Amino acid sequence: MNLFARTGKWASLLLAAVVTLVPLVVVLFAAFKTHAEYNATGPLTPPRDWLNLANFRTAWTDGDMLRGFWNTTVILVISLIGTVAVGTLAAYAVSRFTFRLKRLVLGLFLVAALVPGVTTQVATYQIVKSMGLVNTLGSAIVLFLGTDIVSIYIFVQFMQSIPRSLDEAAVIDGASRFTVYRRIVLPLMRPAIATVVIIKGIAIYNEFYIPFLYLRSSDLNVISTALFRFKGPYGAQWETIAACTMIVILPTVVIFLMLQRFIYNGITTGATK
Repeated sequence: MNLFARTGKWASLLLAAVVTLVPLVVVLFAAFKTHAEYNATGPLTPPRDWLNLANFRTAWTDGDMLRGFWNTTVILVISLIGTVAVGTLAAYAVSRFTFRLKRLVLGLFLVAALVPGVTTQVATYQIVKSMGLVNTLGSAIVLFLGTDIVSIYIFVQFMQSIPRSLDEAAVIDGASRFTVYRRIVLPLMRPAIATVVIIKGIAIYNEFYIPFLYLRSSDLNVISTALFRFKGPYGAQWETIAACTMIVILPTVVIFLMLQRFIYNGITTGATK
């Protein structure tokens, strides 16, 4: 029985690794192939020349990747700062204060998280257009700030593990509620903040629909929409798209490998406490 369990465990892990790595290997091989080689070989056939960087040069210049990285960074930084500020303040109010209709507010948070975002896109677009934010970076920033109920729940769950006695001791010493939040609660929430920043940051980094819909100007492209420059009505430059994909993936992989322990620790601590 133990042998069967160990075999099943390793088989499932191997299958998961294959399912995860095969698409990346296919994209990596395609990025180093010429157009003729890509059409003549299979997806799992290694490229003949691993030093062929023409696709990467084309992706970087024609895809305007430098501008895409800059716009993505601006959206990412402002959105994450706003998400942490709004999320922690909302979680502090829900966790530390008692007020009427508190359960209703939490229920509405849950309902908002369950409603598919695509079902409200028509109304959302009209609201953003009425604010004059279409074709500005502000449209993406506002939308990323206003659609993160899950982060609030992460903050609420983690904040409930912080003893209220710390708040009470600070209030007795003369601290205001905002001082308690800023000087005591916020520093203790660093694991949860790191978790939300990493998860939300990767989601914003990979988002395609919102930039494609609201940032139609060529000087507002982000890295996710840069790939779309190589897709036309009569075909696509798949080898160039593969090279562009590798450029986009590389920062995400590096950051994830460096900060993965914060993700696991933050999620585990928030779930158990």
